[in-house]
Amino acid sequence: MGAQLRVYRQRIKATQSMGKLFKAMELIATSRISRARSRVAASLPYANAITRAVSAVASQSEIDHPLTTEPAQIRRAAVLVVSSNRGLAGSYSASVLKQSEHLYGLLSAEGKEVKTYLVGNKAQSYFQFRNREFARSWLDATDAPQFATAKEISQVLLEDFAKDFEDSGVDEIHVVYTRFVSMVLQVPTVIRLLPLEVSEEQVTESSDLLPLYEYEPEPEQVLDALLPRYIEARIFNALLQAAASELAARQRAMKSASDNARDLVKKFTRLANTARQAEITQELSEIVAGADSLNAS
Repeated sequence: MGAQLRVYRQRIKATQSMGKLFKAMELIATSRISRARSRVAASLPYANAITRAVSAVASQSEIDHPLTTEPAQIRRAAVLVVSSNRGLAGSYSASVLKQSEHLYGLLSAEGKEVKTYLVGNKAQSYFQFRNREFARSWLDATDAPQFATAKEISQVLLEDFAKDFEDSGVDEIHVVYTRFVSMVLQVPTVIRLLPLEVSEEQVTESSDLLPLYEYEPEPEQVLDALLPRYIEARIFNALLQAAASELAARQRAMKSASDNARDLVKKFTRLANTARQAEITQELSEIVAGADSLNAS
């Protein structure tokens, strides 16, 4: 009985320590989520405005630009997968990796070769464990992304998009990330950046008519200047949305873990009390039995 009681007490102590760790991580995620949501909200006006500008140039000008024109044959597609650097965030990384596998299957079924780019240690570990190739990875802070990272990613993608197929170039670019909807809902999402597709999700006020522009210089030169900034803005917004989603998922996961740890402490405490009572009962029985033996003798 004494050994069993010691085991329960050790488990109570270990669970309490883990519960404190989970609670601390929950509080950290809670303190950071507000700033992450503010950064997402701050990035949307610029991203939407530049999307509208690029859409206006592409839709109101009869031009043949490689960044807006669908190629006759798409042989290789680039896929940027945005995951997290750390775990303890529930199914956050698993969901986005599952979505990327679904996209990989669709592109492969269409006869397209897939060239993968990764953001976050979880995605890199996933591909390395399965001995799958990837072109490039970025392991910067995924819960606090910087614009410099988005700019570097966009430059790499645009350089590969400008290359020929024989030089490892790509014909289209997709991004797989987690879109932040609310604290309880984060949705794994796939968007195609290039060739340019303008959807209602990319332009918030889609019901309004696009403004009429006069271009100086030519529309092709306007697109050359706007599209790199458009790609940077969309990728940075995707990183920010993924960061907010990661923090929200970690906050929920850590709250659930701390609640479970508290329940386990209560369970082990009851078991320890039961074991202690059984030990006391046994000691009393032995004392009574010894006293009866002395009286009988």
